[in-house]
Amino acid sequence: MSPSPPPLDATQLGAYFALIEASSMLKHAVEQQLREAGDLSYVQFQILATLGDSPAGSRRMTDLADGVVYSRSGLTYQAQTLEKRGLVTRTPSPDDERSVVVTLTDEGRAVLASVFPGHVAVLDDLLFAALSRSDVEALADILGRARDHMRRTPPRSAGQRRRRKTPEEDPTPSRPR
Repeated sequence: MSPSPPPLDATQLGAYFALIEASSMLKHAVEQQLREAGDLSYVQFQILATLGDSPAGSRRMTDLADGVVYSRSGLTYQAQTLEKRGLVTRTPSPDDERSVVVTLTDEGRAVLASVFPGHVAVLDDLLFAALSRSDVEALADILGRARDHMRRTPPRSAGQRRRRKTPEEDPTPSRPR
């Protein structure tokens, strides 16, 4: 049995709870603004913004899932919803027949352009207004290091998929559903 980690001290607990509370309040305000300005969920915005940052406006679904830290199945649903709205297209990857590539459409770029001003205003008002430039630089450094440390353990979406065994490989009789 592995030894228990030492308890968190008051400063660590304070930092943790402040991070959780601040991120929850910011996410709530951002989600509200995205809903009102573009009828987008937070995850849908992340998908569109990630595609918008990509030089070709395209990414593989798996890479998108890992980047936004979302399950493959959840991302598939969100991409389908965005595709129905005409904001993205989904096509088979030319490099890997098992992969799907998601591409931002002109309409998707227009929706991003319409939500960005309000998005930036929410960030400026709620997050950056209380911080000096050096605070923002320190925050970016600290959160970047924390994120990079957490990314050393890949998100579940990047993990090895379990392959279903064929009936020949698995002698266990299947159960009726």
